[in-house]
Amino acid sequence: MTAPPILDFSGAYLTPESFLSVPTSLSIFYGNDAAAKAKLVADVRQCCLYNGFFQITGHRVPSELQEGIMRHSKEFFSLPLEEKEKVSKNNNTWNRGYELLRSQILEPGTNPELKEGFYVGDEITEDHPYFVKKKLNSGPNQWPQVVKDPEGFKNTANAYYRAAFELAKDVLRVIALSLNLDESFFDDFTSGAVATIRLLHYPPQPKDSDEKLDRGIGAHQDFGAITLLLQDEVDGLKVLDVPTGEWFDVQPVKGAYVVNLGNMFMRWSNDKYKSNIHRVINKSGKERYSIPFFFSGNPDFLCDSLPNCRAEGEAPKYPPKTVAQYVREGYQESYGRADKFNEEMRKEAEAMHVPVPAVVGAV
Repeated sequence: MTAPPILDFSGAYLTPESFLSVPTSLSIFYGNDAAAKAKLVADVRQCCLYNGFFQITGHRVPSELQEGIMRHSKEFFSLPLEEKEKVSKNNNTWNRGYELLRSQILEPGTNPELKEGFYVGDEITEDHPYFVKKKLNSGPNQWPQVVKDPEGFKNTANAYYRAAFELAKDVLRVIALSLNLDESFFDDFTSGAVATIRLLHYPPQPKDSDEKLDRGIGAHQDFGAITLLLQDEVDGLKVLDVPTGEWFDVQPVKGAYVVNLGNMFMRWSNDKYKSNIHRVINKSGKERYSIPFFFSGNPDFLCDSLPNCRAEGEAPKYPPKTVAQYVREGYQESYGRADKFNEEMRKEAEAMHVPVPAVVGAV
């Protein structure tokens, strides 16, 4: 079999405005227009080379499902803290359930982040092989019982998970084509894949708050393969344009998904495709809600330098690692920062004989 050609990584890239402001319609991918499909693939290639961010419409996730999951998210976060804590993700070790405000620090040197979350994954039982073998983020979900429609919440979240999962597979098919690979190249990677829905709520930050310290989410890169972000109507997401050092606002587009690559994919591509820095600062004066879908991949899949991403004789920049290794390292680093910050705050307060500040969990 002839080796696929090395990609040409030179050339003019899309401007920040074009890949963030004007969504690409994935309906082209599902259609029969070969020329339009080739242009879609070329545009996605340029986005991945530039900063790994683009927006898509024309997908197959029903709008009523998007609206339903957003509605249930807002209802859940409106519950009293004591009710949300009944389904705390601290009740398990597989990252399912409620996450307190200020539980994470993704950007070193900033305060714990002004967001609270709720994690949902594939609905599996305790006799499932992934749970038995303690695979990445694999175990039963926790479901709130005091929302207006507990069964509706559960059913909507499960349906949304399945729809987003299929969309992530479609996006990866487009990305495979952008690498001059067969559309089915990532099928083994997506088979048995682990993914996570993260419902997020950002309380409004005071307009005079220090942006260098207080962030909804600090400047960071995602851990895994790809992220599909559903936003509500409130802005706040900002993406760094590395060549200029400027931050570009990603204005929400109704029904669209912001797609971005994570660190695992960037290293898998030998740094040819980018995992870019982004953050959230909510000074809108409104509550902001978003729902990222983090697609990690099969936890046992070994990521070892993609074809076409190294010239002949060029060594890989990174050793092979499994999906589980990549993602767990990211979690440990970011949550470890918050734990260290809060422990230092407690020690300082105790040394000064003053009440321990309520940093983690202060809503």
